Amino acid sequence: MKSFEKIAKILRTDKDVLRVIEEKLSKIFNKDGVLDIILESNQKKIDYALDILGVSGEKITAREIYAGLVDRIREDDIALSKFLKERKDEYDNHFKRAVETAKETANVGDGMFLKLERAKELIRLNPPQKIMSFLGYANVDELLEKEDIYEIFAALRFIEDTQWLNDIFFKPYENLTPDDFERREIRARVLNEKWVKAAENFLKKKYHNLSHLKELGFVFVIPVDIEIPGATLRDFSLAMHYFHEVKFYSLLFEKYMEEETPQNFAQKFVSSLRGDVLDKRPEEEKTGEDWLIVQRYLAKDDEYDWRLFYPHVSPEALHWFKAEDDVFKFSEKTGLDFTFWRGMGPVGDFFKDEAGIDVLVSFNFLDTVMSLFKEKEMIKYLYHHQEALWNKIFSEYVGGEDKMEEMIIKNFDKGIIEISN
Repeated sequence: MKSFEKIAKILRTDKDVLRVIEEKLSKIFNKDGVLDIILESNQKKIDYALDILGVSGEKITAREIYAGLVDRIREDDIALSKFLKERKDEYDNHFKRAVETAKETANVGDGMFLKLERAKELIRLNPPQKIMSFLGYANVDELLEKEDIYEIFAALRFIEDTQWLNDIFFKPYENLTPDDFERREIRARVLNEKWVKAAENFLKKKYHNLSHLKELGFVFVIPVDIEIPGATLRDFSLAMHYFHEVKFYSLLFEKYMEEETPQNFAQKFVSSLRGDVLDKRPEEEKTGEDWLIVQRYLAKDDEYDWRLFYPHVSPEALHWFKAEDDVFKFSEKTGLDFTFWRGMGPVGDFFKDEAGIDVLVSFNFLDTVMSLFKEKEMIKYLYHHQEALWNKIFSEYVGGEDKMEEMIIKNFDKGIIEISN
């Protein structure tokens, strides 16, 4: 089987799509054998992983590999949990200890975010009735006087109705201008415990107690323990992912401030927050040259969305690439050994199950963590690996992850990267 055929099978796309990518991009970038190199590298990483897991052999099954990967994540999660609990230095709260350690490790610096006074004006313009009712405030002035604006904005996400947020609260965002923004440090905080009760449905839906606000440059933790194996390692890496994601969007905001009229700035700012993805299929003759920018995990809504099988790059997978690299840097600094997962983002292959049927196994760090969450139900996650593999193909041709990120930011508002000679 040729490399383009094997990779197409892993990505669940037509083999001709990968064949055309290889033909066109090899010519444009004067690089031959890129797909061969990716497969060879992946095979070396798989051989290494199977050897470390002690599950190598000709008759090894997909279930045995899956079990070995999940056991490895479980052990790493226990090691991280123990480390964070023992690190009782300046942070007496283990939630704060985790998020501050993640912030220190990610080291993303500052960015351009909505001014806090402007954020308060947005709250006054459309007072969040459910938040005020939950806290027992009679009016919005009392709310703003007694509550922190960061925490109010965080609570919008898990108390107010989604429809109200989209149709009413976010509507004035369309009138924001560059003057409404300022440069400041990306913040992280553990929310007050009073919010826990109100966040119960949010926590059940998300399976994690972290989230972020791109417009405020804010990563927050709802202080409730998620009693699921793998939660500590997942949330620690997720926090770093959020720091990189917030920084990425800050770079977008700055680009729009410099290049656009105030009206266009607001339009593109709102579009980026919504997570808009182009839904128009490029012309067939542009296959391999046109790469969609898919800024959210479409597979969560529809695993058969056509855009998942068309050449595309994923900012989400890029943020995870950085977060996983942070995990390795953190392990080197602390003596914890998480090096097993280095470079495993795009790695995966088919292995036989007990019935002799080919099953795709992802060696991706986050897919494995999510599979641990659903271990009892035997639900296996694959889409983080597949998105990382699309990114890997693109970045190998264009000159690395940094160049890929530069191209994503440059073309983000168009939703597509057009490559030509």
